[in-house]
Amino acid sequence: MTSLRPDEISSIIRNKIEQYESTLEVSDVGTVIEVGDGIARIYGLRKAMASELVEFEDGHGTLGLVLNLDEDNVGVVVLGEYTFIKEGMTVRTTGRIASVPVGDSLIGRILNPLGEPIDGKGPLNTTKTRAVERVAPGIVARRSVYQPLQTGLTSIDALTPIGRGQRELIIGDRQTGKTAIAIDTIINQKNNDVICIYVAIGQKTSTIAQTAKALEENGAMDYTIIIAASANETVPLQYIAPFAGCSIGEEFMEQGKHVLIIYDDLTRHAWAYRTMSLLLKRPPGREAYPGDVFYLHSRLLERAVKLSDKLGGGSITALPIIETQAGDLSAYIPTNVISITDGQIFLETDMFNAGIRPAINAGISVSRVGGAAQTPAIKSIAGKLRLDLAQFRELEAFAQFASDLDKSTQDQLKRGQKLIEVLKQPQYSPLSVAQEYTILFAANKGILDDVANDKITEFKSEWFKYFSAKLQDFETVINTGKKLSDEDQERLYKEFEKFRDTVFSGIEVGV
Repeated sequence: MTSLRPDEISSIIRNKIEQYESTLEVSDVGTVIEVGDGIARIYGLRKAMASELVEFEDGHGTLGLVLNLDEDNVGVVVLGEYTFIKEGMTVRTTGRIASVPVGDSLIGRILNPLGEPIDGKGPLNTTKTRAVERVAPGIVARRSVYQPLQTGLTSIDALTPIGRGQRELIIGDRQTGKTAIAIDTIINQKNNDVICIYVAIGQKTSTIAQTAKALEENGAMDYTIIIAASANETVPLQYIAPFAGCSIGEEFMEQGKHVLIIYDDLTRHAWAYRTMSLLLKRPPGREAYPGDVFYLHSRLLERAVKLSDKLGGGSITALPIIETQAGDLSAYIPTNVISITDGQIFLETDMFNAGIRPAINAGISVSRVGGAAQTPAIKSIAGKLRLDLAQFRELEAFAQFASDLDKSTQDQLKRGQKLIEVLKQPQYSPLSVAQEYTILFAANKGILDDVANDKITEFKSEWFKYFSAKLQDFETVINTGKKLSDEDQERLYKEFEKFRDTVFSGIEVGV
């Protein structure tokens, strides 16, 4: 039997001590006492924080989000499949707040609300993350909105302009073209140095796929990120989706870039939050929504901001979408979001069915930023346009009951009908600032008074071709936003007359 010498023993002990690595894991452990409908109640997580992520020991690494901190248990919403979670299962706190990956590698990708790619194009090449919830920048960090965000839709850019850093609500009944306006706005940001984020909440997967295809075909996915929380996703994922999209946008904004984010739509987001709150046994209020549903949307939309030059001058422009029932603007969620945003674009079913698209009711629609978010060129003709449309709406209602109208009234009605035709625009066909300006200039100056209403669309199409070919100097100047001088306006008027009487003469003209 061999015996170890004392020096050998001490050498072995010394080696063991040197090789010893201390790993200290601090975690708060709890037990699932109840689970169902994507909600788990957990006993024992005494140090859990609100909005903290917890991990279930279900063998799938399922995460949950702490929402309720009750006296004797914690209410957690499960982010993912909850069928593997059983009563008595162990739950651990992670010490992490819910976060999403951010960075340039997300551009052109379709992600779920947790920031995981679902487009089959491989993993994201980023390690940086941002918390989903964040306090909005304060007053000192902001500056007033002054840069236009062109939608390419004449009726919006002229009547209810949107500025970079603004929150403009798109509201209307279902199937009135709300998403179409949002998609056209994204398409129009091509070459405008704006990163777009489209958050789809509670939509059919096929609808989201169609939207992605439309953006791809129009070359818009090169600067767009899609966050897809489809109708078959769990309610907690639908709830977290817009906050995740906003956090992704804030990363770009803080680099001095401009971001456009679409929330489509916040009605379904409110439904998801109501479902979660009722399952968590929070007290219901009006229309069974919880008492903090206003705060839910205000803390989201307040994160849309135009940062001061000192902080880089970046911006997030938010276009939330709200669906109404039978045009009822006085319902709970519509009134909430109207009061939070800087204006609304109201889409009317009757106008949509009458073929006026986009079906924007200019009387109810408003932008509280107004002319501050318009180029001088558009601003110079927008005032008369709004006045003529308002007078037309008033006279149109009056004229239904009058058999004999004087000539000035008839002329105003004709001018209004021309304006309605001029503002019609097919989907996926956004216009440049120069195209918008010139066609409104023609309408205001009476160039179109002798063109038959059913020929105005053709007139516009032919004019845009002529304009790009013959008047490139005008096009360049107007696209920069500069107001035309009186001499240039006179020249443009003569060019319109020449175009109407010669180039356009082969097409039927009527009064």
